Amino acid sequence: MLDRATEFFKSGATRPLAERIEVLRRLHHWILTNDAEICDALYADLHKAPFETWATEIGVVVDELKYNVRHLPEWIKPERVRTNIKVAPARGYKYPEPYGTALIMAPWNYPFMLTIDPLIAAIAAGNCAILKPSNYSPHTSDVISKMVSEVFEPGHVSTVLGGRVENAALLNQRFDIIFFTGSQTVGQVVLQAAAKFLTPVILELGGKSPCIVDNTADIRLAAKRIMWGKILNAGQTCVAPDYVMAHEDIADELVSHMVYWVKKFADDALNNPDYPHIINDANYNRIMGLIDDSKVVVGGKGDPATRAIEPTIMTGVTWNDAVMSMEIFGPVLPILTWSDPAEVIREVGEHPHPLSTYIFSRDPRAQRYFRTHIQFGGGCINDVVVQVGTELPFGGLGHSGMSSYHGKAGFDAFTHYKSVLHRSEVDIPLRYPPYDRFKLEVMRRL
Repeated sequence: MLDRATEFFKSGATRPLAERIEVLRRLHHWILTNDAEICDALYADLHKAPFETWATEIGVVVDELKYNVRHLPEWIKPERVRTNIKVAPARGYKYPEPYGTALIMAPWNYPFMLTIDPLIAAIAAGNCAILKPSNYSPHTSDVISKMVSEVFEPGHVSTVLGGRVENAALLNQRFDIIFFTGSQTVGQVVLQAAAKFLTPVILELGGKSPCIVDNTADIRLAAKRIMWGKILNAGQTCVAPDYVMAHEDIADELVSHMVYWVKKFADDALNNPDYPHIINDANYNRIMGLIDDSKVVVGGKGDPATRAIEPTIMTGVTWNDAVMSMEIFGPVLPILTWSDPAEVIREVGEHPHPLSTYIFSRDPRAQRYFRTHIQFGGGCINDVVVQVGTELPFGGLGHSGMSSYHGKAGFDAFTHYKSVLHRSEVDIPLRYPPYDRFKLEVMRRL
């Protein structure tokens, strides 16, 4: 399969602008024509309602497709770079070139969007691709495989289905670039495998993303938006607010509003047909093991038969609690309190850089203070999660990932910018030996 992709790339078929745009339009048409099948697959895998599937998976992909088609003619143009007087007369250019064949390894939590979004960027940049969707979301993986076979020519894009054996086999091949979304543990495995071939890697990982609420925030709105972001996909979102750090003056009021929105958004969650379920038994048991019943103010129950877990809020939490020992990746939200902003900076800074950080405050100075002093991949002020659905670059920092994509950043991630200097035939003798004091003085001045 990799040999076929390599030959297809070498044929030059992926490079013309018209071909790239035509393929992206075919992909767009297929998705809109088969959206019901995509929705059914995601409901079978994660119990996602069609509205949530459109809001967080199909709609995001459609927006990305339209944005790439609209801007691609501009992106593929060589970029002029000013050069210095030492090489004058000359002109410098950066030529955007595809890497070749990309391996895209996707997770199960947003299995359609997190497979197709990087694929769009890879195709727009002129690459071939081999997709490896998650084995934990088999219905969506089957739909993706069908879509690829109907949209792309053999060799341009292919799909590999399976689990760990197939993952290991793929990582033993020499790709030109690897794009991986998933856990930090598997990200390390991918990075080690890529190192054997010196293959560039884009890692989109996770982490414990804090949500900071100060005493100037609109508390009711903050509670509403935070709980929406936490309930989304039952918390199985890499950019979900993982924990809340609330100013002690407003913590009780914030929790009270949060409880209200839990009941409003996910009443009778265990029997709610629109509420997502946990992907498998292992994750269900792990999340339930993080819940301390003595600290639960709402929720806390689960149904092992359906793997549904109620949205759960815990108060009186410290960093010594089990729920703070790992990324939760489920509908459990611990609340910590603070009185001094420096305390927030210190506690967040003592842990690996989060993928996202959310700041709720009406005070521009507080917004700037937290934004400046906390290192994180990306985030929002006075909202959560929605930054992912924009053309802003999306990516992590340190333990939460490397490189970014979405919009132009996605095109750049799958592009090698070839630097070329165009020299004039005018030849200045200064650089040639023999050298003397006059030439040295000229060089110093230059």
